[in-house]
Amino acid sequence: MDTTTGAGLIYVGIGLAVLGVGLGIGKIGGHAMDAIARQPEQAGKIQGAMLIAAGLIEGAGLIAIIFGAFIK
Repeated sequence: MDTTTGAGLIYVGIGLAVLGVGLGIGKIGGHAMDAIARQPEQAGKIQGAMLIAAGLIEGAGLIAIIFGAFIK
């Protein structure tokens, strides 16, 4: 396998990781807004759970980007 092809595949993988993180956080945010609209009195709990989940997804995406950047 050519080294340029391998580097290209790494960049595709990094792009897919970023895309997945964006879609995941967007889905969490959208569902959290729906939940808050249904039960406004629980907004604090929903928002806290949403931020924790978004942070975990962001961390997993960041680890994927770092691993992709260091593999050559």
